[in-house]
Parts: sequence; structure tokens; C-alpha cells
Amino acid sequence: MNFDVAEKYGKAYFMPPEVTYDWVKKDAIEKPPIWCSVDLRDGNQALIEPMSLEEKIEFFQMLVDIGFKEIEVGFPAASETEYNFMRALIERNMIPEDVTVQVLTQAREHIIKKTFEAVKGAPHAVIHLYNSTSVAQREQVFKKSREEVKKLAVDGAILLRDLAAQTDGNFTFEYSPESFPGTEVDYAVEVCNAVLDVWKPDKEHKAIINIPTTVQIAMPHVFACQIEYIHKHLKYRDNVILSVHPHNDRGCGVSDAELGLLAGADRIEGTLFGNGERTGNVDIITLAMNMFSYGIDPKLDFADMPRIRETYERLTRMHVHERSPYAGDLVFSAFSGSHQDAIAKGMAWREEKKLKTWTVPYLPIDPMDVGRTYDADVIRINSQSGKGGISYILKQNFSISLPQAMKEEVGYAVKQVSDEEHKELSPQWVYEIFEENYMNKMPYFTIDSCHFKQNDGIMAETEINFGGKKTIVDANGNGRLDAVSNTIKQFFGISYELSTYEEHALSHGSSSKAIAYVGITCEGKSYWGVGMDEDIIKASIHALTVAVNKLPQIAQNDGAQDERLTAMLNFIQNNYQDVTLESMAAQFHLSEPYISKYIKDKSGKTFGEHVAHIRMKRAKTLLKNGNMTVENIADVVGYPSVEHFNRTFKKCFDMTPLQYRNESREKK
Repeated sequence: MNFDVAEKYGKAYFMPPEVTYDWVKKDAIEKPPIWCSVDLRDGNQALIEPMSLEEKIEFFQMLVDIGFKEIEVGFPAASETEYNFMRALIERNMIPEDVTVQVLTQAREHIIKKTFEAVKGAPHAVIHLYNSTSVAQREQVFKKSREEVKKLAVDGAILLRDLAAQTDGNFTFEYSPESFPGTEVDYAVEVCNAVLDVWKPDKEHKAIINIPTTVQIAMPHVFACQIEYIHKHLKYRDNVILSVHPHNDRGCGVSDAELGLLAGADRIEGTLFGNGERTGNVDIITLAMNMFSYGIDPKLDFADMPRIRETYERLTRMHVHERSPYAGDLVFSAFSGSHQDAIAKGMAWREEKKLKTWTVPYLPIDPMDVGRTYDADVIRINSQSGKGGISYILKQNFSISLPQAMKEEVGYAVKQVSDEEHKELSPQWVYEIFEENYMNKMPYFTIDSCHFKQNDGIMAETEINFGGKKTIVDANGNGRLDAVSNTIKQFFGISYELSTYEEHALSHGSSSKAIAYVGITCEGKSYWGVGMDEDIIKASIHALTVAVNKLPQIAQNDGAQDERLTAMLNFIQNNYQDVTLESMAAQFHLSEPYISKYIKDKSGKTFGEHVAHIRMKRAKTLLKNGNMTVENIADVVGYPSVEHFNRTFKKCFDMTPLQYRNESREKK
């Protein structure tokens, strides 16, 4: 842009003769204004393809359903469609008793007469009279003086008064000094007061003075000062409804309306979604919902915003922008990971504290209050999303409450897909990624069945299917999952820790499923699996199997199918209290030296190490959870000599059995 061109522009507005700033002292609007929808007039006339008669009727009904009590339905003298629409509303008895229709007319005799023909028989109608008062219009368009322009308004007011008295119906008068922004403020007041002197409004017959910003050419605080001056200098003020009609040429329609209300206005004329000439009228939805957001009931119902939007777009053939406040596709959406995390935590806080007041970060109102949903409208998943948002989607849509320690890994898995696909992921797609990575991923082995026996702890008999071959493996454990885990460790000759276990129900009722999350740690890295089943034990085993399948050692394992070693280790597990090389030799018909060497070569541990490991694991459980003496525990796990037991325990864990018991109880 050539900045020299700016020299052709200047301030075209007028400040009031006396500027006051009482409106600045107010920090909020305390009550809703009188709302008047001008969708069917101002909005409709701005459409490329104006609405048909039946479309206008449907739109009118929607406005009534929303709760508008004043609706400007058209300019009856402008076209047959407008005229017929007004007649249809009256003749079809479609105007509710508590709704007032409004029609627009220029201050011209034949147009006013045509207007009254259109509204004949109306239960209650506002006749909206206007003429342009700006310097530019007076000089360039009408070529009339201030007095001549004022006379146009007064003559129009007289004709309204007289024709109303002659016409069947109930009428209220409204006057607008059109092109007000370019009008001297004191002159605008002069014209308005001259009109009011004709109408002489009283308590039972109030008049409306409407101040439009066509075209908006000043900052919002200027408009507020102008409105405050008008508010303080209008005649018959107690019997006059001061209305504002902001347009959005500077993008300040909402600000003009809100500051105008602070400055003394009683009424707002606007449209749904800001439709209207040029950049549009003020958006009543934004104004109303702004009030709603700080606890003021606007007396308009936008609880089903998607339906309102759909109807509006269908009838006007206009598009509601994705960022349109309160109604756009994306206005509640959070893609950013930090935003999603804050929203998820805010929702959890609200639920935990049972809060009534809405305070959720990044959401000015509860999307549910305008008919939106958290899953589809709030948390949206793409490559920018974080763990909080992804876990929230899984919880809201599929009742999956991820363990805290698992959220980051799942988040990275989902984000990777979005990044590679360059797409937003639907909740179902997120679930499918989760399912593929944490529920169905068992490329190397499965556990086909498992049976348990109570034998000084839990003995698991596990059928492991590895490489197409099924093997029964026995092992003891502190609980069922621990016992199954020990069968896996034994079979594959691997070591890991069960670091995390969580479970919860997915739904209520006798047939509800449970979900289990298992995290294991191996060489400082975590691996996760998830299982889902009506039986929580089966779900847990499934989760463990998925997690272990992810270990690199499983992919590299080539000795797990040694049936003889499996049988020997099973025998040790089942007989750990009194097993000896001698008893094993008798069981397998092999020499003791051969068995000793075979176990060492195939498993990497000696016979004695295997026995000690099982005994010590059982001893820790008894020390931690029971009240047996150390002597009794030593005997139960296979050490007739308590001294031998104490030495072995201290060698394994660098503390005595009593020290371990005391430490375990302190942690509880």
C-alpha cells in the first residue's frame, strides 16, 4: 500500500458537544437488552439470493423458538415478496401474542402508505421510520439543508401518527437517523427530539429511537460517548426506548453494542451470526452468549446451536465461519497438547470438586450448553496434540482411563500416525491405534490357557504358544499375575519387573467388561500392554502377554522351546521346598551331574540359584504379609536351619529377614 494515499482520509465522525465518561465506570452489563432480530430485513436484503416466502416463514419460526420478542420482518414497500410475507404472517395467524413484528419504511409518503397497507390487522407492529442525516448524505445525495432534512423526518413522523390512527392494528413508532456516524451528534439529537415532539410518547405508548452505525467509522469508545450524550439529552427519556443498530465495518460491532448498553442503550438490533450489508450487522449470538458467559441470562435460547446454525446456513445460503464465536466448528477445539492437558485436568477438577461454577481453562463456556460435545468439538487430535487430549478422548468415548505413567507413550504412538498421515484423527481412529499397539500386538507368543492352584502361594500352570508349539510351564507367585509372569520368565529365560498394574470396569452391570493395564520394566525401559475381558484375571494375563511380547529379548529368543529344560524348571517350581538334584535325577532318569550341567548351560543359572530364587521370593511374601516367625518361614520355604536361611536372604537382598519385614511395614 502507498502510504501517501492515507492523506485522502481523515476523521469523519463527530464527538458530542459535551463528552462524559460515566459508562467507563461500569465493568459489565447487568441485564439483557430488548433484542430485535433484523435478520429478515437487514440480513435478507444483503443476501445474494434473498429468501423465498416459505423460507422467510421458516426463519421467522426459528427466531420465535429462540425467544425473540421483536422481529423486523422486512421492508414491505420494497418488493412483493416482502409485502406478501407480512400479509402471510398476519393472515395465517402466525404471530404469537407476545411477539411484535417490525417493518421498515423510508420517510416518504407513498412508501409509508404502502407499509401501513402491509401491516393492517397486525396484533402488534413497530413501524420503523428512517431518513439519512449525515453531512455527506445531506450535501451529496439529497442536497438539502439541516432544516430540510429534519423536516423530512418530522413529516414522516406526522404521517405515521395519522395513518396509525386510521389503520386497524396496534402500532409502536421507531425512528432512526440513518448514517448517524457521519452526523453531528447534537444535530442527531435535535432531529430525534423533533420526531418525539410529534409522537409525544407516554408510559403506555413508548417510542423507540434507534441509533445505527452505518457506516461504522469510529472506535467503540467514541460511539459510547455519543450514545451517552443522546441518552442524557433525549426528550421524553422515561418513555423512550433507546436502541442501537451496530454494523461491523471496522470489526467493532460487538464492542459498539456492549459499550452502547453501558452508555444507556436499552435495546439492540442485530442478526444471527452477524449477517447483513457489507461486513454485516452485530452478531446477536455473540452478544447474548457473552452475557451468558458471566452469568447473565440473555433471555434467548441457543442451547441447540448446531440446529440453529444448520437452519441459518440452509435458508440464507451463507456459511458460518469455523472461528465464529460460540458457533463455529473450531471455537471449542483444542489441538495443542498443553491446551488439551489443561482442559482435561480442568474437567477432572470440576468433577472431583463437584463445582457448579464453570472455570475450565480455555473454554469460556461449557460447550454442552450450546449443544456441542466434548469428544467431537473440544479435544481434537492431530500431530500437535498431547497426552492429555488423547487420554481424554479414550476416556470420554471408550471409558479407557489410562494410567498416568502410560499416557505419554500412548500420546506419542497416536501423534506419530497423525504426523505420518497429515490428518486429524477421529476418536474411533485413536481407539484403533490404541487397540493395535496395546491390545492386539502379540507377534511372538500367546498364552492360550492358565490354571491356578493354592500351594503355599499361587501355582500357575500356563500354556505358552510360541512358534506354533504349545508348552505347559509351572511357576509360583505372590498372586495369580505374578505366578503367570514367573512362568513367562522361566520359559524364555528373561528378567523384567512388573512395575505398574491398574484395572477398572468399562461399564456397569453383570455382563460388564473390565480392563487391565500392565507395565513392565526391563533394562530401564517401560513396556505396556492392555487386556479387556469380563474376567479381570484373563484381562490381566492378556495385558501382560502384550507387554512382554514387546521385549527385544523375545524377538531374539531361540531357546525357549527346550522341552526338557521347561520340564525340569516346572519340577523345581512344584517341589521347591524339598527339591534336590537327587530327586530330579530320579524324576528324569538322568545323572545328577548331567542335570546340574544341563540346567546351567540352558538357563544361565545353576540348580541352586533356581531353588534359592523361588524360596526367597516366597519368603519375601510371607515376611511382608504375614505374622509367621522367621523360624517358621525358613522351615516353610525349605530351610530347616534358620541360620542358613538368614545368610541366604541377606546375600540376596543385603538385609536380614527381620530388617526386610520392618522396612516393608514402615512403607505401608
